[in-house]
Amino acid sequence: MHSFVYRANALLTFAVTILAFMCAMASLSDSFNSPTPSAQVQVLNINWFQKQPNGNDEISMTLNISADLQTLFTWNTKQVFVFLAAEYETPKNSLNQISLWDGIIPSKEHAKFLIHTSNKYRFIDQGSNLRGKEFNLTLHWHVMPKTGKMFADKIVLPGYRLPGEYR
Repeated sequence: MHSFVYRANALLTFAVTILAFMCAMASLSDSFNSPTPSAQVQVLNINWFQKQPNGNDEISMTLNISADLQTLFTWNTKQVFVFLAAEYETPKNSLNQISLWDGIIPSKEHAKFLIHTSNKYRFIDQGSNLRGKEFNLTLHWHVMPKTGKMFADKIVLPGYRLPGEYR
């Protein structure tokens, strides 16, 4: 006859094995999802474009951010972290990324949105490299599942240009 501790250990081991198998199956099921998110960003206004006393360029913009990220949600999705970044090149760096806005989307019902906002974070370049600069706005997202591996992707929206003179 087995002792109580031996039986409890066997039951706990079996339960944890079944739980791990179910988590693996849930994670595997997400690999069959082929999301097709869409996004558009409009720069409505350059509120100010100035040179700071230390020589750095600073910009404030008014943006319309429209996105449909509903296809990112499956039954295994806990939430989606999304952020908008300005990306550009300078002589020193081949890629500069500045986060302008971010948010957490808690459910599929909130995944289709239109936001009218100014940049939430300061758009500053170290130096005076931004006059007349072309840049891309890129919408990045990180899908956080209830179980399994987190994945990330982005949509690059090219074709934006900053003014040639300070305002």
